[in-house]
Amino acid sequence: MKVSLLRKLKFLENRFHEIEIILSDKKTINKKKLFLNLSKEYLKISNTVLYFKKWKQNKINIKNTKNLLKDKEMYDLALEDMKILKIKKKNIEKKIYFSLISSEPKDLLNCYIEIRSASGGDESSIFCGDLYRMYSRYSELKNWKIKLIHSHYGEHGGFKEIIFKIIGKGSFGRLKFESGGHRVQRVPKTETQGRVHTSTCIIAVIPELPKEDKIKIQNKDLKIDTFRSSGAGGQHVNTTDSAIRITHIPTGVSVECQDERSQHKNKAKALNILQTRIQNQISIKKKRESSIKKKNLLGSGSRSDRNRTYNFSQNRVTDHRINITIYKLDKILEGNLDILIDPIIQDNQAKIFSKLSEINE
Repeated sequence: MKVSLLRKLKFLENRFHEIEIILSDKKTINKKKLFLNLSKEYLKISNTVLYFKKWKQNKINIKNTKNLLKDKEMYDLALEDMKILKIKKKNIEKKIYFSLISSEPKDLLNCYIEIRSASGGDESSIFCGDLYRMYSRYSELKNWKIKLIHSHYGEHGGFKEIIFKIIGKGSFGRLKFESGGHRVQRVPKTETQGRVHTSTCIIAVIPELPKEDKIKIQNKDLKIDTFRSSGAGGQHVNTTDSAIRITHIPTGVSVECQDERSQHKNKAKALNILQTRIQNQISIKKKRESSIKKKNLLGSGSRSDRNRTYNFSQNRVTDHRINITIYKLDKILEGNLDILIDPIIQDNQAKIFSKLSEINE
């Protein structure tokens, strides 16, 4: 096993025992926040530490069995044991790698999804509506709740922009790879000659961070505008200036919200998503500065910028990142997204696994 990985495992093992001692102290129990944070950390690393202990014991067994190979009478039996121990070694190492991969804390969070129309005019807006329904149905299948934050309707249906929150444990982990360009190829209803048009939408999936992790925004850095709501929404629409637009002056990040009757509620929603957007922007900037290659969640929106293509005439969906094509577009639009999401997650885990599993023989 790589020396760097061994160091990490030894560190986690020491940390595990250190937390055990702290948690057993009566003074710690009285400090609720500290006790909760340590308990979460303890639970998070417990499987990795358990597998590491098994790996070390297996290593001792291999060493002892090698010594038995020198004994002619025990050779055949020791050789058989050695084969079993080597298989066990590989299995334990796989469990160690995957326990490290699956320990991303953000994956358990709720998330915000932003869908925006890009190239393609009205057809792009209509496709935004199709994607929103797809994620809504997927959320229903997962027993997650959806909370609308902001919507800007298209002139001929769908949305020019829609922002919604998905409330459900692990929703960010399942949907984080949906970020990027989504391209649709189909014959629009307004097309009289039956020609296939190509349009795109862009999606950003952002985790909802806990309150203690959110950045603090100063009121002096905010520009707040009020205006009348537009679009469908009942009698209260266009009667009061309940809609809110908040701009964070230092970063230029802006959020609109008009889905509540109350200006106060719209402001609270807008501030929440503003914090999340700014935090996400800071996170991406840090990753760029540390030379980690990662595209912005929102691509350029051009027809060539796409993670996925939805071809209606062939009932086909292609994810270009992992080069997978599935002829079940109708089922996917009904919310059966796992047939796409599972291979993407597995591919990502395999890439991380290949980096971790460089073993020094």
